[in-house]
Amino acid sequence: MKRFMVMLNGNINKDPPPTKLLDLAGQLCQNLQSSSPVLEKLVGAMMGCKHKTHFLTNIHVVRACVSVHVHKGQHDRACKLLEYCKAEEKEELVQLWHEIHYQRVMEKHHMDFLTPLQKFRSRRRNPPPISLCPQGLKNRNYSDEVRQQLHRFAAEVTRNPNKKQREGLARDMNLRPSQVYNWFANYRRRQK
Repeated sequence: MKRFMVMLNGNINKDPPPTKLLDLAGQLCQNLQSSSPVLEKLVGAMMGCKHKTHFLTNIHVVRACVSVHVHKGQHDRACKLLEYCKAEEKEELVQLWHEIHYQRVMEKHHMDFLTPLQKFRSRRRNPPPISLCPQGLKNRNYSDEVRQQLHRFAAEVTRNPNKKQREGLARDMNLRPSQVYNWFANYRRRQK
């Protein structure tokens, strides 16, 4: 930690900061995960300097900063940090985004854990920003045309197609047989 602070102060005017400094920051954040007061001091030093955006390219630094903000109850700051960080591990950033919101829900309702349904609802209410999902959020819904064909088959042929019928439908609609199977299972459940 002392070595990092000396390097940080020695390179305060260099832009961009040396790679050694950024690597050391990531290594320290990875090693200090359980040591909250020291980690808070480290995060404060990194976020208080002008090289803040350079530090936020390292996933270990981002994770440490989010952890400190969440520990302090600063969920909005943690979300803002994720929204503007430049780390390349997008899937992990999305997972951190969801974990922040899970923590917020648990604190609000004084709970120790969330059920899968509660997590699902939290993800639905708090989708990650486009900066974390540049290709867009995955759409799990079928097109109107596919849904109409499936509904028509359920109404005119059967609500419980056999394996051969499911494979034919899957081929016709460019789906996997398991998707057709699940759609009909959910359809029958909704009809009850």
